[in-house]
Amino acid sequence: MPGSKRRTRLERDSMGSVEVPARAYYGAATARAIVNFPISGLRFPRVFVRALGLIKRAAAEVNADLGLLDRRLARPIIRAAKEVADGALDAEFPLDVFQTGSGTSTNMNANEVIAARAAELMGAARGGGAVHPNDHVNLCQSSNDVIPTALHLAALLLLREDLRPALDELEAALRKKARQFHAITKTGRTHLMDATPVRLGQEFAGYADQVASAGRRIGYAEAELCEVALGGTAVGSGMNAHPEFAARVCARLGEITGIPLRETAAHFQAQACLDAVVFCSGAVRTYATALAKIANDIRWMGSGPHAGLGELVLPAVQPGSSIMPGKTNPVIAESVIQACAQAIGGDAVVAQGNQWGNFELNTMMPVMAHNLLGAIALLGAASRNFARRCVGGLRATGRGPELVEQGPMLAAALAPIIGYDAAARIAGEAARTGRTVREVALASGRLGVEQLNEILDHDAMTRPGLPGPPGSGTRGLFERIYAAVRRIPPGSVTTYGEIARMVGLRNGGRTVGWALASLPDGEAAPWWRVVRGDGTLANRQFAAAQRRRLRREGVRFARSGRIDLARYGAGSNRKRGTIRAARTAHLRPGR
Repeated sequence: MPGSKRRTRLERDSMGSVEVPARAYYGAATARAIVNFPISGLRFPRVFVRALGLIKRAAAEVNADLGLLDRRLARPIIRAAKEVADGALDAEFPLDVFQTGSGTSTNMNANEVIAARAAELMGAARGGGAVHPNDHVNLCQSSNDVIPTALHLAALLLLREDLRPALDELEAALRKKARQFHAITKTGRTHLMDATPVRLGQEFAGYADQVASAGRRIGYAEAELCEVALGGTAVGSGMNAHPEFAARVCARLGEITGIPLRETAAHFQAQACLDAVVFCSGAVRTYATALAKIANDIRWMGSGPHAGLGELVLPAVQPGSSIMPGKTNPVIAESVIQACAQAIGGDAVVAQGNQWGNFELNTMMPVMAHNLLGAIALLGAASRNFARRCVGGLRATGRGPELVEQGPMLAAALAPIIGYDAAARIAGEAARTGRTVREVALASGRLGVEQLNEILDHDAMTRPGLPGPPGSGTRGLFERIYAAVRRIPPGSVTTYGEIARMVGLRNGGRTVGWALASLPDGEAAPWWRVVRGDGTLANRQFAAAQRRRLRREGVRFARSGRIDLARYGAGSNRKRGTIRAARTAHLRPGR
């Protein structure tokens, strides 16, 4: 029909002619792929198309510099590729994720769109051949090295701009709650059964540490992803590519994005398999399992409010039932857990996909890209929402502290004093009779009220140490450490080693650190005034808070981040490996 012809144009490729929508920038290869892969309706995510555009832009710039591409062609190609990277032409990328396993269809989609748009910028017709998708846009490249490189770059962009900021926000929210809840003692649980006491703040500090550890593991994956396949062309040999092309493109991409990409030294493995992608997916999956555990713990602690644990009140964000008025549910935590399940499932696809590196080429790249990038984006969104709409609004109830005294596992503190068997009998009788461990132990006549008050101190049970009379045992040692630290005046610092010597410990710096690590801000001793022997801060978890407190007291840090011990408290003698007192006379016994 005449009307139909006006809506289309005829494009040609090596297989012949094909009709393409007249207003489309893509050409014959993309049109064929649209027909061939009507599978899911799932497209590559925006960040992948952005990565493709960035690579094509950098490639055109480098090819022009190498004298391989006429600058009259390079300029419009660079401009068109930038439009692709910026998202101006996203509608021109209609292809299904489930397509040719190398991603050739999507690489050609990018080549065709950039070529047609570049021709238009030159004043020529779309698809008229003024700019060739293969000869000009794809110069020195193959789908087989461009697609894995785009996947690495897209993952790095998404990790940096999405998941990492979300991890930082969630970790900060959890640490804030750890500080707020540190004074709240509750019953610990192992195997879902009552265990010895724990601080609610310690649980949240553990959650924050899980998130921080996940970020560290993702950092390892980022380092792996920075090595890319570009330059290997079809099979890893680099045929039809200038020897300097890939290294220069990586350098240019580094200038554009700030990501230190580098050409791999092992091209044959870089295209035959996607091991770095699997490694990254594993790090993301590990975080998904941690996040699911955190969300589920919080969900359980908020269960009730009357027939559950009821230790936390979760923010009420929406009505929870269509039939039960007034009910609210932990919907944010549940959404997070579902997102984690999806990410974990995606990792299984990535692992399966990497097995299909037959000879010189992996043929599962599109689905691996879809699942890895999807998991990163999903966990980023879920983590941010969890921090803002759940963790930030958590409130503790009095339920946790109320149940501690009733717990039979308080008998664990009696075991070092009266023996395991005797303590077990007390715990068993307490459980059978409904009396407390304290009541049963007192009735046994083996321990007096003052002894039991010392041994069954709920607060002391949440710290390292052995129970015993005041000033004795590990607990007594910790009290002596706290007493020594309390005598450090504001504006001064001393070292772990010096404190250890003051309380009679040989090589006891680690024990001092262990004792101080169990303290919340400002409780029992000013822990922030104790540093390593080289003047650095020791505890990564609390380094920011320690730095703030010391600065408020007038302590200044060198550019290296160290404290001048000769000025603020102690000098070090690295040659003998000892710490000599400089301004720590205030710590000497009897002063």
